[in-house]
Amino acid sequence: MKIICIGRNYFDHVKELSNPVPNKPLVFMKPSTALLINNEPLHIPDFTDDLHYEGEIVLHICKNGRHVQPDFVKGYYDKIAFGIDFTARDVQQKCKEKGHPWEIAKAFDKSAGLSKFISVDGLDMKNIKFQTKLNGEIVQDGNTKDLIFDFEYIICYVSQFFKLHVGDLIYTGTPAGVGPVKIGDKLEGSIEGKEMLNCLIK
Repeated sequence: MKIICIGRNYFDHVKELSNPVPNKPLVFMKPSTALLINNEPLHIPDFTDDLHYEGEIVLHICKNGRHVQPDFVKGYYDKIAFGIDFTARDVQQKCKEKGHPWEIAKAFDKSAGLSKFISVDGLDMKNIKFQTKLNGEIVQDGNTKDLIFDFEYIICYVSQFFKLHVGDLIYTGTPAGVGPVKIGDKLEGSIEGKEMLNCLIK
């Protein structure tokens, strides 16, 4: 099982971090040890003083494929979840300054929060509302209509480089409103108003 992640995929998030708008999806990976499931708490790693949440929609791949073509792409995912891409922002900044990969800032153990899944049947994938709450306050109010690269494009693109397998996950990017967490904070994630995930920071 692979965890494929897309960075800088909402215009408002690109702006808030003062990053250039990408002309192709920005892809990075997380190992299976990054998964944080069943509403487990997250213990802040001792190597960061600036841990951030990034709430996003996660695709569940349901069909093996390589070089997936646009006419067939909709059959490659069947469920979505709410995910949190936890990021050690201070570590990431140091990596960026040195031109190094981001993995130690993005792919550490338990850095990929994941809710239960819901079927895509009946959902308009180009108009899905999702929110992140921090201590009961809405901090991210996203909608997939604002994606730079939509779900189908992402699947076609990444399958050029990595063969997709059943059970692979794609974290599709976060909207504006990312920010730090501290011990005692509670994160909640919802899709179309339905609570999907809650996570206590320890």
